[in-house]
Amino acid sequence: MNNENIIELRSKILKGIELSFEKLIQAKQKNNGFLVYSKDDKIFFVKASELVK
Repeated sequence: MNNENIIELRSKILKGIELSFEKLIQAKQKNNGFLVYSKDDKIFFVKASELVK
């Protein structure tokens, strides 16, 4: 694979991840669900409705 193909593949993978995350947020919003994050050994609960863009 050359660099151009690698860059294109990388951008497609990142776009797929973004779409999947947005679908997850939408599904959680319908059920008034929470998303759980971990940062610096701390656990955070965030309401999906607070993540609306």
